[in-house]
Amino acid sequence: ISAPSLDLGDVAPDFPPDWEDDERMTFLFSAFKENREVNTTDWDGKMNFWVPLVIGSCRKRGAVSFNLQDLNESFRRKGSMPLGLGTVIQCMARCGKVQKESEFAANVDSGWLSWGVGLLLVRPLKWTLSTLLGNSRVPLEESFVVIELVKEKAAELMRVYRSSPVADRSLLSFQELRALSAHVCPDETTLCLALIQLQREKQVTVLLHEGEKIVKFSQLDQGRVSPISDMDVGIYQLQCSEKLLGDRVEALGLEAERCREEARKLLQEGKKSQALRCLKGRKRVEKRAERLYGQLETVKGILDRIAHSQTDRLVMQAYQAGVAALRLSLKDVTVERAESLVDQIQELCDTQDEVNQTLAGAALNSSGTLLLFFLFGHWPFSPGH
Repeated sequence: ISAPSLDLGDVAPDFPPDWEDDERMTFLFSAFKENREVNTTDWDGKMNFWVPLVIGSCRKRGAVSFNLQDLNESFRRKGSMPLGLGTVIQCMARCGKVQKESEFAANVDSGWLSWGVGLLLVRPLKWTLSTLLGNSRVPLEESFVVIELVKEKAAELMRVYRSSPVADRSLLSFQELRALSAHVCPDETTLCLALIQLQREKQVTVLLHEGEKIVKFSQLDQGRVSPISDMDVGIYQLQCSEKLLGDRVEALGLEAERCREEARKLLQEGKKSQALRCLKGRKRVEKRAERLYGQLETVKGILDRIAHSQTDRLVMQAYQAGVAALRLSLKDVTVERAESLVDQIQELCDTQDEVNQTLAGAALNSSGTLLLFFLFGHWPFSPGH
């Protein structure tokens, strides 16, 4: 995505009292001397005015980045724009208060995140060339990340996740997270930058799986996030199937109610044959809904069993074999496909129950190998397999 316009004019900065003093502002709007040593008092006075104002304007908007062009427009006063903001940005970069967006993203193995921030490599290239040629002007469209603010935003994003109804799920789709954090991150760029910061802090990792952007959060009992495993993806897809089936059951319920109302209306109009057809249609819909509801309960049961077997490595290996088969591509998933996969997983669960009963009655130290035999129908380490 392209970096969105910051629309600074829509949220006016909190200007200090000096803003109304024409003489004072004439000085503050003037360019910096090329050498700070010429007049350190004037230089530092300007810098102490602009740096807090730039950071404050970003914080008020809920943003964590800016560019020179937007700052110029934001701080336009009586038709004039500040002449020294480029120098302010350079000074902030030198002391570590801001960092070029491209560098901020490049310092982390951010996967798809670096694609989402809207980076244009030509921008830092232009700046590098101009610096080598002795021209240190900041390009108008070069985006800078305010380190202080992106850390605050990352912490806020983590709090939103931890306090949300989906906090028990370690994996979320990017779109789910976008909706969850809409009141915290006003645009996708801000969200991506906050996620990159969380990656720096080892609290988040990301994956592009079959075209789906997935974000994994660390859990409360973890010091840092663990890599996204096949098991994680399988459980995530089961959760997606749960939502898919739940939405479909709800839709069928509404359709059945619509058929009932239509039949009632036709009966009042004396159209008995048409009303009968509506009632038959309602019965078919309800039968379909009952079947899907059964599938939904199966998925919920599987997820519940997985959730309660986190410390049993043997059981988790069994479920990994089943969950790994659940490779739903969410962009083209169908209820029928989900049902078929759910049937496969249910069959695995039935096999697991048989295995548990067998193991309960057998004093075998090689129970793990026996489990795999039941699951796959052959000895996993036998010749030819």
